[in-house]
Amino acid sequence: SAPIHAAPLVSAGVYLVVRSAPIFEAAPTAQLVVVIVGAITLLFGAIVGCAKDDIKKALAASTMSQIGYMMLAAGLGPVGYAFAIFHLLTHGFFKAGMFLGAGSVMHGMNDQVDMRRFGGLSGAMKITWATFALGWLAILGVPPFSGYWSKDKIIEAAFIGEGWRPWVFGFAALIGAGITAFYMSRLFFMTFHGKKRWTDDVDPHESGRLMTIPMMVLAVGSAFLGLIIGPTGLFTSWLEPVTGAEPEGAHPVLPVPLLIALTLLLVAGGAAFAWLRYWRDDVDETAPAGNLLTQAARRDLYQDQVNEALLMRPGIHLTRSLVFADGKGVDGAAGGLAALVGGTSSRLRKLQNGFARSYALTMLAGVVAILGALWVIS
Repeated sequence: SAPIHAAPLVSAGVYLVVRSAPIFEAAPTAQLVVVIVGAITLLFGAIVGCAKDDIKKALAASTMSQIGYMMLAAGLGPVGYAFAIFHLLTHGFFKAGMFLGAGSVMHGMNDQVDMRRFGGLSGAMKITWATFALGWLAILGVPPFSGYWSKDKIIEAAFIGEGWRPWVFGFAALIGAGITAFYMSRLFFMTFHGKKRWTDDVDPHESGRLMTIPMMVLAVGSAFLGLIIGPTGLFTSWLEPVTGAEPEGAHPVLPVPLLIALTLLLVAGGAAFAWLRYWRDDVDETAPAGNLLTQAARRDLYQDQVNEALLMRPGIHLTRSLVFADGKGVDGAAGGLAALVGGTSSRLRKLQNGFARSYALTMLAGVVAILGALWVIS
């Protein structure tokens, strides 16, 4: 999961959209669709992540949300292209590091994935905790960690524009930052802090160097990559031959200091709420029923049911109809013609009995038929 969620799963679509920039810029409606899909995806993934107790599924929902941020930026045009790729790069470090951290936790917990069976692992798995913490701070966008230099720039870019778009897409990105802070803090606190909730047959332990060294390498990137190439504008300048320069005079509809303050306030609020619910208070070892939104989020907001109703069932019915039409129509016509020819041939074959008198009678009948036709015509 670490390389898939951190690299190919993310880079495929984002890279394609950015490299296809001239096509999308010539089709503003398609560009708007990309932004809308990105905004919906970042909120969808964030909401789903709030209700997942499986540590891998929670991180997978996080990946969905972060892809939404990248797609949102890619659809914004020249003001967002470079930041989409920048966030793709920083995300590759902190998300891969956290997935490896989740694997380390599972290794030390006898393959347990339910975070309600974790808790208090920071003491038993210090390296895993420290590296995961750096990834957690990076995805939250806490300065000076890498996510701050990429994701927060996407939020600023989302507020650039005219009319209703900067307000809708900007606040979608802003709200997503707060929800991200909540569900990622929930994951971090449920796993590494609070009351110990594992069973007696589990002996949590730190992973070996083969597992911890890659996590430490990725943690360095999570902590310092954005700080190295973010403030200098080195990365965005390097991409200018492909993405083009940022338009002059492109400013957010809200002052940048205000946007930074709002973002950090929402991040702090989301993390604080998670601290109250999942560190200070005891975590139930069995997931409570929850409200309707929680139940829907546990079921991926009924995404599977919607896909089945809108795509799978109509597709199945269409396939069955085509199979029936092919079997009864195309194959039936070909088979019927073959049967007709075969039946006619069988009957005609009976006339070829080998007796000369039968052939003479047939010839006589033919002559009589011809004479009769000539008589009728004349």
